[in-house]
Amino acid sequence: MDGVINVYKEKGYTSHDVVAIVRKTLNIKKVGHTGTLDPDAEGVLPVCIGSATKLADYIMAERKSYRAVMAFGAETTTQDGSGEITQRFEYDFDESRLIEAVKSFIGEQEQLPPMYSAIKVNGKKLYELAREGKEIERKKRKITIYDIRIVDIMPPDRAVIDIDCSKGTYIRSLCFDIGRKLGWGAYMAELTRTSTGRFKLENAVKLDEFKNAAAEGNAEKYIIPCDDVLTDYKKLFVAKSANKYLYNGGKIYKNRLSFDGEEPKIGETVLGYDCENKLVGIYSYYYDETKDSTFIKPVRLML
Repeated sequence: MDGVINVYKEKGYTSHDVVAIVRKTLNIKKVGHTGTLDPDAEGVLPVCIGSATKLADYIMAERKSYRAVMAFGAETTTQDGSGEITQRFEYDFDESRLIEAVKSFIGEQEQLPPMYSAIKVNGKKLYELAREGKEIERKKRKITIYDIRIVDIMPPDRAVIDIDCSKGTYIRSLCFDIGRKLGWGAYMAELTRTSTGRFKLENAVKLDEFKNAAAEGNAEKYIIPCDDVLTDYKKLFVAKSANKYLYNGGKIYKNRLSFDGEEPKIGETVLGYDCENKLVGIYSYYYDETKDSTFIKPVRLML
């Protein structure tokens, strides 16, 4: 049983709770999620099972989309509604200023991760240090906000925004930074992840629905096969004479390869299939000057 389940994580569950429930439901050991959602957040949480756990890094690297509710007039310890208020602000609500401030965050930038996060520093998670009352210096991380759309404005203290962003973006910190820029103070009151790459909210399955399907022997209808997950990557197929090299992780040169479409570029990441069209792994496409030929070499085998 290998593939990815597009789980709708509901409020109150941790991402680890979801993994544990899927593991128990399917009675399978190899289960992992593809990007933490806080307990108060909800939405898309792709869960990998079996050999698909080796795809987790690739899924996590894809673009993500969120809908967030910002609350103005205060900052909290956690930068969201679960924390204690650390400071209150008086301000005059100005819709045009809000729109201008929000739009100014589009593009590549550096973001300071919140103390209440799972990032490890010297082997300890930041949120563990934060709970001890400690605040330590953190390094800013490069992120990209591809777009922000204001969905609704509810004067004097709320706004709903949709965000398309890169891996590693903290929406809590984005709300905090918008509040700081305005001088109004802000925290994230609600959060829904609406997509991770090809996984969309409208196609996500809630845990109870998945458990019911599994009890009826129909769990497979929610399991997306591995080669349907990485649809943006080109496919390569090896000749029967090269099958053993594919499974052993050896180099395979162009004369034993066939392409599904145009030939990949040098350095491109591709999916490698055996002579019976079974996905074996993720490969890079290289050029060998000594043989004047291209070849593939494994990045990650799905075995």
